[in-house]
Amino acid sequence: MDSEKLAFKLARLALTKKADDVKVLDLRGITTITDFFVICSAYSDPQVKAVSEAIINGAKELGEKVWHKEGLSQKTWVLLDFVDVVVHIFHPETRNFYKLEKLWGDAEITEVKN
Repeated sequence: MDSEKLAFKLARLALTKKADDVKVLDLRGITTITDFFVICSAYSDPQVKAVSEAIINGAKELGEKVWHKEGLSQKTWVLLDFVDVVVHIFHPETRNFYKLEKLWGDAEITEVKN
């Protein structure tokens, strides 16, 4: 599956667990790290876990594998690396502190809603 399609599918999976402020950042042409970031907020540790699991399990059903996971034990910032798409699930305070949308301000940013 191409990276853009995957990014939006993963964003929609986050919405199934009521993730908030879901955005897709198109990083193609800006960096070689990855093609897309998916960034979203979750308001509690259980919600961060639920969003993470929904994305991991949903991706598996799509035939996509998460290659690296970080933050699942702390649950304030979970990173799921699908190589061409990296998903960030934040507690709002942590998201506000790191401000990835501002850091990658040159990216085209698309808000994803239900």
